[in-house]
Amino acid sequence: MKPMKHLARIACGVALCGAAVWSGTTMAASHREAPLIANDPTADNTDFYIFRSWTNPGNVVFILNAIPVQEPSGGPNYFNFGDDVLYRINVDTNADGKEDLVYEIRFKTDIRGPVAPLELPLAYVAAPPAVPPITALDGAGSEGLILRQSYTVTQVRGGVRVDLGTKTMYAVPSRVGPVTMPDYEGLAAQGIYSLANGGKVFAGQRDESFYIDLGGTFDSLNLRRTPPILTAAEDALKDTNPFGVDTLSGFNVSSIAIEVPITTVTGNPNAVIGAYASTARQKVRTLGNGPNQNGVEAGSFVQVSRLANPLVNEVIIGLDKKDRWNLTDPAAEAQFLDFYLNSRLATAINLRFGTAFPTTNRTDLVNALLKYPSQPQSGTCGASDCAELLRLDLAVAPTAPAAQNRLGPLGGDNAGWPNGRRPNDDVTDVALRVVAGFLLNPAGTPRLGDGVNFNIGAPGSNVVNGIYTIFPYLPTPHDGRNRRHIDCGEPLANPCN
Repeated sequence: MKPMKHLARIACGVALCGAAVWSGTTMAASHREAPLIANDPTADNTDFYIFRSWTNPGNVVFILNAIPVQEPSGGPNYFNFGDDVLYRINVDTNADGKEDLVYEIRFKTDIRGPVAPLELPLAYVAAPPAVPPITALDGAGSEGLILRQSYTVTQVRGGVRVDLGTKTMYAVPSRVGPVTMPDYEGLAAQGIYSLANGGKVFAGQRDESFYIDLGGTFDSLNLRRTPPILTAAEDALKDTNPFGVDTLSGFNVSSIAIEVPITTVTGNPNAVIGAYASTARQKVRTLGNGPNQNGVEAGSFVQVSRLANPLVNEVIIGLDKKDRWNLTDPAAEAQFLDFYLNSRLATAINLRFGTAFPTTNRTDLVNALLKYPSQPQSGTCGASDCAELLRLDLAVAPTAPAAQNRLGPLGGDNAGWPNGRRPNDDVTDVALRVVAGFLLNPAGTPRLGDGVNFNIGAPGSNVVNGIYTIFPYLPTPHDGRNRRHIDCGEPLANPCN
């Protein structure tokens, strides 16, 4: 299938082909995107990925990232998943916009080890007595890991709950430094566990792979070229940022990666599935002061954050509705239809750069974001045919890392966003171009971009052009002692202009 023909199919429903739009003048892949969730980082979904594994094409990968913009040296408690947060990966397997399969991940924190009475998260190496460096998640070599998180993965389908664990599973802790954790990659490898359905799981800290000139974007679209248009040669770069600065370089994130056989998700290997990540907290009721009314009572879980396609809450949904959007099921997206039809981002771009991109009646964005290919491509919402999901066409073969194009179908790589999403997909540039009208006039749409083409400074082995090539598909996190943010004017970065 030719790239443009395939893109047209995707644009009609297999996911956002760049329809993300500003509700003000901010953009990030879902980092601190709404007022309430900005104050609740452990429950804040930052990025969500779904793609066919290129190491095992018979598998599908889901990655939920949380806890945004982690400064690697931010000790002494560093970054942990929330014991009181229900992390969920929700999958729609029959194109009705509602989840049919859910993976629930819950964490439990224990304070343990020889210096637990000190109530420190880590036992610092000292002599005498010496506490050995952390080289294991359990048993010998784990003595220094005082605050340790275990977790469970539960599959929920048709009301039936199945624990997919095959042994006790531990989250990989934040990367503190070379004395505390002398072989972090080896430690992280121990955090990959087999699942009972033939899959595998990892939970722990990784490099922040979302790349964007966030500082320039937040400064009222003050990108480092006016207008921000790339040449054809710049657009093709895989290891150089033409004029932007990767503001998130040197930061980490907390990831939950689950890879499972496609056959455990759907019986149709050519299906188009949809998915979204969510977090939930329990309702609580404060009890009175009577003899039997002390304390609080925990109730049911309530969704506090959701994420499918990147950028939607930041740049499509208006500020006064962002918190409400986080609480709403994707199948009820019709109530937010006006934000898709009338693009705030296109309006902001026009005001900033004097362009004339279409701002109203954007039915192309509605079809791209909210519909499956099998649903009416009307640009409107019927009774049950609008759901904001990240959709993946399982019939499309994965692309090997060295051959991946950051622009996905816009660059001839049909295995990239909006057909699912991989960690290296340049959602910023794709979003800008589709908002500028790519789906309406491909030949007449300029090569808009923030000037950041790849994840600069990604540490660790198994990295190709910023892409971590093996499970869990996100690079090794940055070392707290030796972390480096590659800022403008520094080696490898562009000038501060």
